[in-house]
Amino acid sequence: MKTVLKTTLAAAALVVSAGVSHAKNIVEIAAGDERFTTLVAAVQAAGLAETLSGPGPFTVYAPVNDAFAALPDGTVETLLKPENKGQLTNVLLYHVDDRKLTAGMIPAGSNYFKPILASERLCITAGSGGVSIADGTGESANVIIADIMADNGVIHVVDKVLLPGKRPACH
Repeated sequence: MKTVLKTTLAAAALVVSAGVSHAKNIVEIAAGDERFTTLVAAVQAAGLAETLSGPGPFTVYAPVNDAFAALPDGTVETLLKPENKGQLTNVLLYHVDDRKLTAGMIPAGSNYFKPILASERLCITAGSGGVSIADGTGESANVIIADIMADNGVIHVVDKVLLPGKRPACH
């Protein structure tokens, strides 16, 4: 009788744990990491949380809080105002590719990539020193953590907010 009970309890525990252990989507991962509180607030203000929780696939170049803090004073607060939702949305969509691109899929050298913000380009450079992303201002962000896998894509953590502007030059 004890063996039957133990087997039944073990089977029940397995069923419960299997139901709880689903993979997390990009928004769930970001929301669960305190390094991304500003990014999550911006995604919610822009109304993009539902989209980025969807099936994807997506690659998100996710700036950490310090990257937002490095912007000129008042920039984040201004972008989060309802009347600036369009501009905020454009900045955020500049950080998203509609493919799942792991670090290993980024070719060596400098190459243009088209984010969801279709009017713009990113220049992503991969080499022995890591991966950097030049934005429309000509400044570069460094990928500081690559390949955080989500069930709807992948996150690459960057140390700078990518800003649209004139197209970056790949060298």
